[in-house]
Amino acid sequence: MLYLSRLTSLALTIALVIGAPLAFAAQPAPAVAPAGTAATTKAPLPLEELRTFAEVMDRIKAAYVEPVDDKTLLENAIKGMLSNLDPHSAYLGPEDFAELQESTSGEFGGLGIEVGAEDGFIKVVSPIDDTPASKAGIQAGDFIVKINGQPTRGQSMTEAVDKMRGKIGQKITLTLVRDGGTPFDVTLARAIIQVKSVKSQLLESGYGYIRITQFQVKTGEEVSKALAKLRKDNGKKLNGIILDLRNNPGGVLQAAVEVVDHFITKGLIVYTKGRIANSELRFSATGKDESEAVPMVTLINGGSASASEIVAGALQDQKRAVVMGTTSFGKGSVQTVLPLNNERALKITTALYYTPNGRSIQAQGIVPDIEVRRAKITNEQDGEYFKEADLQGHLGNGNGGADKPTGSGGKAKVMPQDDDYQLAQALSLLKGLSITSGR
Repeated sequence: MLYLSRLTSLALTIALVIGAPLAFAAQPAPAVAPAGTAATTKAPLPLEELRTFAEVMDRIKAAYVEPVDDKTLLENAIKGMLSNLDPHSAYLGPEDFAELQESTSGEFGGLGIEVGAEDGFIKVVSPIDDTPASKAGIQAGDFIVKINGQPTRGQSMTEAVDKMRGKIGQKITLTLVRDGGTPFDVTLARAIIQVKSVKSQLLESGYGYIRITQFQVKTGEEVSKALAKLRKDNGKKLNGIILDLRNNPGGVLQAAVEVVDHFITKGLIVYTKGRIANSELRFSATGKDESEAVPMVTLINGGSASASEIVAGALQDQKRAVVMGTTSFGKGSVQTVLPLNNERALKITTALYYTPNGRSIQAQGIVPDIEVRRAKITNEQDGEYFKEADLQGHLGNGNGGADKPTGSGGKAKVMPQDDDYQLAQALSLLKGLSITSGR
């Protein structure tokens, strides 16, 4: 597995936040950037601001309604310093750091919600498939305004996640607001969250479907196995592939690189840029296209974030796939976890990543080649029609066939995409692409 920088160790999945590419540092980062960088020159300490800080601390200790010790005040100050940098940087105390390390195993107790912060509220980035959250109907874009009756406004993401995680089987009530509507409650029971990274199936003969729910350490390997299984189940080379990244909150950066590598033979996949030289990395294809260059459609939506945007952006820039759906989330930064003393750590944003054509995803997202929004299709009742076979004295079938169509008498088989408008449109486009490519 590739390192995110020379300062960092293995990049691992994080389930606490929205699935940002993440790295663990073996040692705390150096206080000063390498020679030749913009951070080499030290600025003088802001003495006036330090005096203000000391004065505020003294006033709180003297006048606050309850006694507060120095340790608590300093820890709160550190938390504020990190939380005000950006929504993804945070100070991790011993419990938070332990939970972060636990979450990298891919199994934890919780609800299965990837969250972010917006305007002081906790916002659902996406529910994870096959978890209490997805089964309860929680949707990407919902705002969590209360947890067990306690307002979430002003809480950090870490504080909100702490409240949502807990003992297996224990119930928790979330108050949600959807599309600016009236708040409503959803009660869920915490469960062991085991994220299944890759799912695949044949939608029809010749047309494969691969869904990636989250980018974990072994996702690249799982996609390779999915491609092999689809070819085997089809009995011959596929006519096309749909890669579904909708509501995929992201995960491990290298896993995203490995996935793209299965679909292209050459070229840049992604690169990162930060203030220090060690944060600047480039990832390119290794030359093996396990998809056999068949036509491809990639599905994204507003819940597609971080590593999933890397994949969609790379496939789009390399002209390998038609990207369909709605504009993605716009999470284009890399976080690094730097361990401190006393089992504490800093999680700070260290770089931005860019698509092969130099596009920054941050706060913009990936715009699909073809926009297709979610929709519901309802079947209207057909009227009664007389047909030739109903007319008295009609001529018989010239080929000796029956006057009326014969068949099983049952309903036509409904394929999975019939309940998913975006997927149905992707399959229709894929069939057209396979025809124009001569497959």
